[in-house]
Amino acid sequence: MPYRRTANVVRKLVARHDAILAAACEAAAEGGMAAVQIAPVAARAGIATGTVYRYFPSKTELVAALVAALCEREVAALEGAAKAAPGPLSALAAAISTFAARALERRRLAFALMAEPVEPEIDGARAAYREALTGEFEKLIRKALGAGRLPDQDAALAAPALVGALVEGLIGSRAPAVPDDPAKARAQVQMLTLFALRALGVVDARARGLVVQTVMPQPSGKS
Repeated sequence: MPYRRTANVVRKLVARHDAILAAACEAAAEGGMAAVQIAPVAARAGIATGTVYRYFPSKTELVAALVAALCEREVAALEGAAKAAPGPLSALAAAISTFAARALERRRLAFALMAEPVEPEIDGARAAYREALTGEFEKLIRKALGAGRLPDQDAALAAPALVGALVEGLIGSRAPAVPDDPAKARAQVQMLTLFALRALGVVDARARGLVVQTVMPQPSGKS
């Protein structure tokens, strides 16, 4: 008779899996993808190195799982911000400002996920993250186009250009430092949101009140 895991065993396995990914996320937020190594992650999670290998046989598989988990979280944040907005253009603006605010709040992690120089196999594992973000913005651009809120344009071209501009402005090598003052950080997010909307053809975004409700995430203490 085949062995069947009890509900308690399944919960423990899931909890251990989540603890490993949480430790990997902390490592990436502090030291980038280079810091996501099996042994240090195991130490952070308070479990044996061999246990981590049973879940993730290699660093590449661990990074891939981490990226997938963070991708799901970030896309959910964009979707939530968009759904709370009253219309398709304000939904796009809300998603842009949410992405910018979250990237600024954990800038080192955002850099690790999208721009940090890494080995080809690690870069391959990260590709889905940027593709998912681009896909979410393309969907919102298409909705705004369909509602007549944006001038005619190719959403499949505009979305990756939008993500690229935001990434460079937020975490690129020439991007300004993250302000210590929350008010200045909000102003930085609003400026980038205005820039992005203007690039999409919305010349009066501030007059429409599309960027006045920027909400910064709660400080996490991590750069």
